[in-house]
Amino acid sequence: MKFIARVWKFPDNINTDLIMPSTCFHLSAEEQVRFVFQANRPGWIDEVQPGDILLGSRNFGMGSSRPAARSLKNAGLACLVAHSVNGLFFRNCVNFAFPAMECPDVHGAFDEGQHAEIDFERSTVRNLDTGAELQGRPMPAKLMDLVKAGGIYPLLEQRGYIEPPPVKAD
Repeated sequence: MKFIARVWKFPDNINTDLIMPSTCFHLSAEEQVRFVFQANRPGWIDEVQPGDILLGSRNFGMGSSRPAARSLKNAGLACLVAHSVNGLFFRNCVNFAFPAMECPDVHGAFDEGQHAEIDFERSTVRNLDTGAELQGRPMPAKLMDLVKAGGIYPLLEQRGYIEPPPVKAD
C-alpha cells in the first residue's frame, strides 16, 4: 500500500472525543463524519480531500474505544502516520481498515499542506516537498492482512465466521 497526498498536521494527545464526539453517537456512521475535529478545527472536514493523509504527533487517538478510526476513513483520509499511536486506537484503525503507522519525528518533518509518500510495505515516509525520508515502524503482517481484507468484519464474513449484514431496501 502506497499513498501520495497532502498532509494535515495534528498535535500531541489528540483524543477520540475530538475525532468522534459523544454527541454524534446516535447518528449513522456516514453522518458522524460531519463532526470529525469540529471542536478543535471547525470547518476542517470541508477542506479535507479524499486521499489526504493525517499526520499526528505523540499519543494520537488516546481515550476511549469508540470507532473514531471509522470516522477518519469515512472522511476519505487515506491513512494516519504519527510519532506514536495509542494502542487501542491503533487496533481500531486495523479493525476498520484505516492504515496507521508509527514514525518517530514525523510531525517535525512536515509543514501542513506539504505532500507525503507513505509506503506501508517498506514502512517509509517521504516528504515530497523537501526530500526528507523517515523510517517508520512496520505493521505486523497479520494486522496488515486485516487492513488489506477491508477490516475485521469483512475478513470474518469472507471466512464464514459471521453473516454479512442484511442489505438495506431503498
